[in-house]
Amino acid sequence: MKTTIDASGRLVIPKEIRRQAGLEPGMSLDVRFCNGRIELEPESTPVRLEREGRFLVIVPEGPVEVLTSDMVEATRQAILDERGEIC
Repeated sequence: MKTTIDASGRLVIPKEIRRQAGLEPGMSLDVRFCNGRIELEPESTPVRLEREGRFLVIVPEGPVEVLTSDMVEATRQAILDERGEIC
C-alpha cells in the first residue's frame, strides 16, 4: 500500500494496516528511525512492580484491556499458523 505525507507532516496509515496493527484514533505511538526505516509502535502501558508475598508482580498504572480466553486462543493459533505447526 502507498500513502503520502501532507505539507504539515501528517501521514495517513491505510485502514487495513491500522486494523491489523490494532491502531485506534487517539492512541499514543512511539516513533523511531532505525536502520533506514521509520517504525511505529503502540506506546507501552506504564507499569510498576509490587511485592505479593515472595513474588514481584507487574501492575499497570492505567486502564488495560481485559484478556479473554478467546483472545489467548486466537493468539496461540496465530503463532502455530505462523510456525506451520499443527495441533
